[in-house]
Amino acid sequence: MLLVLCILMSAYFIRGITGFGSALIAVPLLALSQPLQFAVPLILALDFTASLVLGGTNTKKANWEEIKILLPFGMLGACVGAYALVTLPTTPILLTLGAFTMFFGFRNIFGLQPIGAVSRAWAVPAGLTGGATGALFGASGPPYIMYLTRRLLDKGAVRATFSWLFTIDGGFRLALFLFAGLLLDPKLQIAYGLGLVPMAIGLYSGNKVHLDMTSSGMLRVVGTLLVLSGAMLFLKVAA
Repeated sequence: MLLVLCILMSAYFIRGITGFGSALIAVPLLALSQPLQFAVPLILALDFTASLVLGGTNTKKANWEEIKILLPFGMLGACVGAYALVTLPTTPILLTLGAFTMFFGFRNIFGLQPIGAVSRAWAVPAGLTGGATGALFGASGPPYIMYLTRRLLDKGAVRATFSWLFTIDGGFRLALFLFAGLLLDPKLQIAYGLGLVPMAIGLYSGNKVHLDMTSSGMLRVVGTLLVLSGAMLFLKVAA
């Protein structure tokens, strides 16, 4: 449990700096010692709480038109991801999670950030992918963020829109997990209660630090952590 709390504080420290990415950091590290059926619902519950708090302070900046078009496809993708989490064997999921995590890690390290606006039609694959990876890995952030940053120019609007999108979409996924019985584990409930403190400390500390760091520098730090997390998952499967 102490290891879990340390991982949570580190993950939410990163989220406090970047505005997202807690699941990409926490889930692969938690998966080294905990089953995915424990790690994913735990991070989802904590992310939902964090987004509810952060979104509530930025309601006016949120772009609700983007949220309205992303949500239906995100919910559809979440149904597919939740079913896969409950039914698929662990090994292929861990390998996919490792590859998924390392992909975004290398993307950050080498600065492979596309530029220019995209059509709203991209909300369909972004929503489906975000919902599915959110339910399966607890990491809906990258597909949503990639879409929103190509649609919204203001960083505050991106953060507020993502927070509210995750609040609604995450609430739907929590309902799916409750229906599947994944939230009924007493160990998970205890970890959630204890995890609120390191989550709050990590968010607060990260928010203080982000003003003193360049965006490109932080992306490389986060990318390195993601690559290491993904590599450790591959080592776990190999062992």
